[in-house]
Amino acid sequence: MSIKLDNKELDRYSRQIILKNIGLIGQKKIKQSKVLIIGVGGLGCPVAEYLTRAGVGKIGILDNDLVNVSNIHRQSLFNTTDIKKFKVIAAKKKLKKINPKTSIQTYNLRLNKKNFKKIITKFDYIIDGSDNFETKFLINDFCVKYRKKLIAGAISKFDGHVFTFNFQNKKDPCLRCFFQEEKISDDILNCEFEGILGTVAGIIGTIQANEVIKQILNLGRNLNGFILIIDLLNLNFRKVKLNKRRKCLCS
Repeated sequence: MSIKLDNKELDRYSRQIILKNIGLIGQKKIKQSKVLIIGVGGLGCPVAEYLTRAGVGKIGILDNDLVNVSNIHRQSLFNTTDIKKFKVIAAKKKLKKINPKTSIQTYNLRLNKKNFKKIITKFDYIIDGSDNFETKFLINDFCVKYRKKLIAGAISKFDGHVFTFNFQNKKDPCLRCFFQEEKISDDILNCEFEGILGTVAGIIGTIQANEVIKQILNLGRNLNGFILIIDLLNLNFRKVKLNKRRKCLCS
């Protein structure tokens, strides 16, 4: 592997490198990885932060929203000085301070079929931190087409869901296999309507980051073909098997 770690990086990641399942080879794999995060909100902020701290070599962040005061209780990369600034610009500034070695690519735009093709091919792992089903299905469909690994999250009130899809395996289900209705209201994903406890966003986003690192290193058990359902009000955790839907796009 041509990737090298300098002395500062060896010191920075020393607590990861000493893990027997990671070591120098694993840390180089992390540095070589390319991750796209769609949505720099309650989920995307902790994902971006922890992947940057872990030493991921290239991170793309995509969002076209401005920071507003109601974001700050759960979107951990922002503070009051960032209000009315574009999220991707404010987030990049914070992430570069955390780890200057990580390349941060910003996409200050709203995702659509025309622009996504050019973006997705630059990354190996896709993180879905979006808050509407139109975007989630668009991400899902492009990841199926280009055989990308997708880690999707959703949050509402005190609850969170995490999905992992490995579309390199044609036998695995996709997001449409779970949400089988033709039309689904975005209200269940919209914090403005349903509300959200800030810590729930942080926990679910951190789990997404953890799943990406496991995928990069091929470690432990993963959520491929499963949904992790977490009720943080009552501390109930369930992992449910997803069945592939007949005649689905991913078939």
